[in-house]
Amino acid sequence: MGRWRDGTGELSVLDGAHAPVPLEIAASYRARTRGLLGRDGIEGALLLTPASSVHTFRMRFAIDVAHLDRRLRVVAVRTMRPGRLGAIRPRARHVLEAEAGAMAAWGLRPGCQVVIAAGQDLRT
Repeated sequence: MGRWRDGTGELSVLDGAHAPVPLEIAASYRARTRGLLGRDGIEGALLLTPASSVHTFRMRFAIDVAHLDRRLRVVAVRTMRPGRLGAIRPRARHVLEAEAGAMAAWGLRPGCQVVIAAGQDLRT
């Protein structure tokens, strides 16, 4: 697999039971550092890549965090309140963030496979 670039796309859980979710991709250092800071919420999800951990310092809302491996399989899912430091997941290559409760509604849980359809060619 190649490297990702900043942009947009859609996220789907492979079971296909739920509609695709709007996705923002943060692949550059600047976009990953900014993440969800300064926002009051997000429609859909944010993919941080590469990343193996996150924090919620200075965040305004609680988030769901899913750690994904290289093949986009979910390693772990948890909800983080603002002001927390997440654990590093050694097998994680990507981190998916969404508003708290969203991932459960999408059926996203450890072991699930996700598919990302990029809006443009976002992989090099």
